Amino acid sequence: MTVSDVKNRADNTNRKSSAKTPGGWFKFKTDLVWPNVFGFAIWHLISLYFLITFPYLQYKGLLLWAVVVSEFQLLSITAGVHRLWCHRSYKAKTPLRIFLAICYISTGMNRISHWVREHRIHHKHVDTDADPHNSLRGLFFSHIGWQMMKKHPDVLTKGAKINYDDMSADPVVAFFDRHFGILKPLLGFILPVVIPVVFFGQELKPAIITQWFMRYPYVVNTMFSINSFAHAFGYRSYDKTIRPTENGFLSFITTGEGWHNYHHAFPWDYKAAELGSFFPNRCTWWIRLWSKLGLAYDLKEAPEHSIKRIVERKGDGTHPIWIPKGDPSAQVEEVIEEHPYMYMES
Repeated sequence: MTVSDVKNRADNTNRKSSAKTPGGWFKFKTDLVWPNVFGFAIWHLISLYFLITFPYLQYKGLLLWAVVVSEFQLLSITAGVHRLWCHRSYKAKTPLRIFLAICYISTGMNRISHWVREHRIHHKHVDTDADPHNSLRGLFFSHIGWQMMKKHPDVLTKGAKINYDDMSADPVVAFFDRHFGILKPLLGFILPVVIPVVFFGQELKPAIITQWFMRYPYVVNTMFSINSFAHAFGYRSYDKTIRPTENGFLSFITTGEGWHNYHHAFPWDYKAAELGSFFPNRCTWWIRLWSKLGLAYDLKEAPEHSIKRIVERKGDGTHPIWIPKGDPSAQVEEVIEEHPYMYMES
């Protein structure tokens, strides 16, 4: 059972739930989906066991393979479903879109269109009950608990108004969505194990352990950390009125997604950050390389005057150049006007 499997099971039962607050000592806003709770608990316990007991020095080749696969999977999330398909911060030629789609499906997460829909809901209604992983409901909920509960009614009603028709209009997305049931297990769980066994003579059991119980939970929890830790720990250099933060460590492990306060201020910037250096933001480096190779184009960036304007109006004083001043409640029109898809409703 994978992350998207248990998530889809919750989605299928969500609309049967009412808006009442469950009674008893739990007092959650929505009901728990117990198969998901047990599934995630068992999966993480097995993973923890292997993390502690695995003979790392004996299987250095498999560990290196797991690191390489993880890096490209994380890149496919940041550069692919996030910056390309969800935020449309740049455009990509068909070969690059196919490459990113293959790497993304191998993560074992949900369909591309589903990921885009939920992330656009998140930006439209960030940290409210309409946000699928509302950080105001706690660190655990925003990290992984939201996958163990039925969706809040606001997520369903307001999410239904989010436009993601552009996904079905993309033939690459449409193909991978249509064949998702076959491609996910093939790309996410079979090939990552078969390749080192068949082509590099590795053992089957440790190959399964390193891919299913080490690489897979690492990638999932690393990306979930943006929903949780990047809404709790760090600076708010661009907008102190929202919860997303600037977190360099998270940016490093996610290939560049930790500059989250900037990203929520300028979601259509292909860098997802004001920075562009390699180690804190490897994804940006890759997009620039693809641009030089002719595979990516129309890279959108926030102009300096817009960045300065929002820092001076809403920053928390940690920006290295500009100092906040003026009315923090003032609107910054450029942020919304330059990214129509984020706020477009059906």
